[in-house]
Amino acid sequence: MSSPGGRRSVRTAADPPMAPEEALKHLKEGNMRFVKGEPQATRTNEGMRNALVDMGQAPHTAIVGCADSRAPLETIFDAMPGDVFVLRNAGNTCTHAEGSMVGSLEFCTGKLGARMILVMGHTKCGAVYGATHAYLEARKSDVVSVNSALEGLLLDLAPVAERALSDMGSSSDAESVAAHAVKVNVFHTIDFLLRYSESIRDKVRSGQVEIQGGLYHLDTGTVEFMGRSPRQTELLSSTHRGLPPSMTREGGRTSGYGPAARGMHGVRTAADSAVAADEALKMLQAGNERFAVGAPLAKNATAKMREALVSHGQAPHTAILGCADSRVPVDTVFDAMPGDLFVLRNAGNTCTHAEGSMVGSLEFCCGKLGSKLILVLGHTQCGAIAGATKTHLASKEGDASKNAGCALEGLLMGLSRVAKQAEKELGVGAETDKLIAHAVKVNVFTSIDFLLKYSEPLRQLVKSGNLEIQGGVYHLETGRVEFMGRSPCQAQLLASDSSLPPSLQALPIRTTLHGPMPHQEALKLLKEGNDRFAVGAAISGRITPAMRKALVKEGQAPHTAIIGCADSRAPLETVFDAMPGDIFVLRNAGNTCTHAEGSMVGSLEFCLGALHTKMVMVLGHTACGAIKGATKTFLASKIPTKTKAAKALDALLEGLSVVASSAASQLGPDATEQQIATLAVKLNVFHTIDFLLQYSPLIRRKVQAGEVEIQGGIYDLETGRVEFLGQSPAQAGLVKSEANLPPSLTK
Repeated sequence: MSSPGGRRSVRTAADPPMAPEEALKHLKEGNMRFVKGEPQATRTNEGMRNALVDMGQAPHTAIVGCADSRAPLETIFDAMPGDVFVLRNAGNTCTHAEGSMVGSLEFCTGKLGARMILVMGHTKCGAVYGATHAYLEARKSDVVSVNSALEGLLLDLAPVAERALSDMGSSSDAESVAAHAVKVNVFHTIDFLLRYSESIRDKVRSGQVEIQGGLYHLDTGTVEFMGRSPRQTELLSSTHRGLPPSMTREGGRTSGYGPAARGMHGVRTAADSAVAADEALKMLQAGNERFAVGAPLAKNATAKMREALVSHGQAPHTAILGCADSRVPVDTVFDAMPGDLFVLRNAGNTCTHAEGSMVGSLEFCCGKLGSKLILVLGHTQCGAIAGATKTHLASKEGDASKNAGCALEGLLMGLSRVAKQAEKELGVGAETDKLIAHAVKVNVFTSIDFLLKYSEPLRQLVKSGNLEIQGGVYHLETGRVEFMGRSPCQAQLLASDSSLPPSLQALPIRTTLHGPMPHQEALKLLKEGNDRFAVGAAISGRITPAMRKALVKEGQAPHTAIIGCADSRAPLETVFDAMPGDIFVLRNAGNTCTHAEGSMVGSLEFCLGALHTKMVMVLGHTACGAIKGATKTFLASKIPTKTKAAKALDALLEGLSVVASSAASQLGPDATEQQIATLAVKLNVFHTIDFLLQYSPLIRRKVQAGEVEIQGGIYDLETGRVEFLGQSPAQAGLVKSEANLPPSLTK
């Protein structure tokens, strides 16, 4: 790790994996050098950067740390680019960042071979202190509301504050409880990782990976290594397989190669005035130029400087959302001092799977700390974007998994939409390397657009001129940042009225007070809900007692009635991410009216007549067992040894075999049983629609008058998506039918 003259080399994938105890030893020794003011990781050169690009990264440790600008992790551990894989957000937590944090750590310990994970908090943590005070106030008032992502972040840290209060005793003062909560939060995050990542759990259980906690003391610069979680043994026996539900007057200039501008205490603190966005951008540009030419000027923080950061608080000039890649140490890349940058990091510098954490942290930084600039920073050769691009390309070939099997896969699937947009802009057939490079830039603007769309506080700051959000790409090959400016969609997105990220949003409920919903709007809700479900971003689970009471008091007014299959793999309300009161659901094997005419038709007439629903959907699904059985029954009926139906199931399948017969007729004599069954699923949807139109005067009349719309759909069990089929081809003729009752009700 060292070369002649005391200069340290860099770790690359050419180096063997480092044992956890050796990695921990490096962290402790690096922190000791930092405290003594004797750092070794102060210079990089072109050869080192090229080695990191050519050989790839192999960080010895992954660190989950706080975004607090007073705790720059690479600096604290005197680490070189390539040493540590850093994840940061306000509060070093997995709250609102499950997929991002867990997926990023699975990538680091799996693909990159890191064998040490350190979760590190720090004294005087604003996020944890804020959460503790919010929790204590909420206990007094018993009133809790979430009006921004920041408030949501603090609310979800409440269990940490609750545990800290329990440990300390109810008579303890708020300051003492908050200080203890910082330590509780470290183990809370470790426990989350062990509970919700089977991959990490298996590696810890086998001894391949070690997870420990630490606490950085702002006043001394020392890291208190806290060891393993007290609950590790218990959690390793878990069988849980779920997915994780930024330089001022003294000593310098703000451009060129001069020393970085410092605050009145030698570092930026809250005692210094806010830095305008354009000035902050100049500081970033100048700092990056110093880094790129190998002439950094950021000095070690002295005890006096650290004391000032503690006593006066932080006032970072810039907040940066960057990638966790160990080759992109953000504070180092911009030659920044503690107190300069508020850094958020995850694999892919994205808000995918981390909405509440990232948005809430940025609202805290810009709202409470007064930062005027946000920079979303991607980088070349990004492993997360490369993985997402390959996931997208594989999905086009039918080779990709349809559903996330772990947090990492969920992260890549969420990012694949960026690759899809990049391909659309470059054109189908673009070379994979060029597609990945362009996707990196698309992803930067995608994250900016997400912030503008879903954060009302950030939007208002941008509108008022008190905040600038820009993008950049760090080039691993040169060490330089390409500053890309604002999102092309900024003007449009400033008109957004969304106030919370999707993961924090809650759907409203429908009651009779809302009145009937036009079928066009109902169909739009079905499509939007299914899209949320298919990408794993459902938001329908937040149901309050007040909502349930409203449904009882005011009554139901479903926007859609659905006839679906009873198959347990096709839960209709879930498939459409619907709230109680949204959908009037009728289900039986085969989503049919065969042998259930009176029940199905009568129920629909009640829904359309009494509840005034305007939209009816008949929904089949792929690999339908009833249709498969009916197909077998039809094929068997062509054999002379056919037996008479002996039970209700036989009768049901016999009744459905007319659909299989029609499918076989359309496909011809060479069709296979599977081909017949697949087509029969679609024909059965229209068969049920046609039955409703033929035998219900009320439904017929409402359809003919344009009061009700009946359409079909097929739910794909593999992709989670619904194929919307539209109206029955026979509708125009059937609305002229004169039949008054279903066959089973006629005498």
